[in-house]
Amino acid sequence: MAVNKTPILKRCRSLGLDPVYLGVDKKSNRSLKRSNRKMSEYGLQLREKQKAKFIYGVLEKPFHNYYVKADKMKGMTGENLMVILESRLDNVIFRLGFARTRREARQVVDHKHVTVNGKIVNIPSYLVKAGDVIEIKEKSKGIQRFKDITAVTAGRLVPEWLDVDAENLSATVKELPNRDAIDVPVDEMLIVELYSK
Repeated sequence: MAVNKTPILKRCRSLGLDPVYLGVDKKSNRSLKRSNRKMSEYGLQLREKQKAKFIYGVLEKPFHNYYVKADKMKGMTGENLMVILESRLDNVIFRLGFARTRREARQVVDHKHVTVNGKIVNIPSYLVKAGDVIEIKEKSKGIQRFKDITAVTAGRLVPEWLDVDAENLSATVKELPNRDAIDVPVDEMLIVELYSK
């Protein structure tokens, strides 16, 4: 399985991203030396795509597949793409506060700690649907790791479209999010322009 091992703070600097969006509290003291050249239109579009891929931890091929799927759906392609990315199981686990970062959420799912509608799901890219019940499985709830995680993420705001029971480490997907509910600093229209060339 291919994994992106780029140092997070370094990548955030190059993309002009705040590490908070990745669940990372650290700040980098280094500043990025930017040349004074104006970035081309293609450069801007590519940067938005790289940003979305990096935030959600998705590699190029699956990301392109999401775009193709979003293009076939009704409505605006860019918004559809963001909704698909947001409804990935690893992202939902991160949003619920059952993991500190999306990378950790991916690992939690990989290690079979998560059930969806009572069945164990260990595919981070699994797309949740409205009405799905997501839970950390009974055996895993007592693990120290989850106690540590919930202590750290207790103050995190859970999006409106998720209904969480932090005490029992379970949640329900009330509905799929709309674009306004996704607080990710990505201009999806630039990604659509890039792919539609």
